[in-house]
Amino acid sequence: MLNHIDIMGRLCNDPELRHTPSGVPVCTFRIANDTGRKDRDGNRITRFVTCVAWRGSAEFAAKYLAKGRLVVVEGELDVREFTDREGVKRREPEIIVGSIHFADSKRGDDQQDGAPSNYGTGGDFEELGSDDRDLPF
Repeated sequence: MLNHIDIMGRLCNDPELRHTPSGVPVCTFRIANDTGRKDRDGNRITRFVTCVAWRGSAEFAAKYLAKGRLVVVEGELDVREFTDREGVKRREPEIIVGSIHFADSKRGDDQQDGAPSNYGTGGDFEELGSDDRDLPF
């Protein structure tokens, strides 16, 4: 079965990096996804989605992402089941992160911690001159 999700949103908080008892890095963060729709009262509908990154993706998220950063998260939809403090069984959807891509513009001088500006892009493009006689179209 296919289980793939791509979602764009802004980080609601700074990522939280932890380690499992065996030392595997895991990072949790939430993103706010604007659906582009409004409710009956005219308020924008926004979804708040929990994302869980493991290993290298977790370390990347903890190092380069911060509250307010616009990202695209690719991954797998999962449903975490847990019992809350009142003893009620709950289910919460979350994304198990496969990859993270920056979706906002370069930050220039305030770019955080030297984050790669071309993460997720080729970066090997060459500007064409104004002479287009050799183009096949």
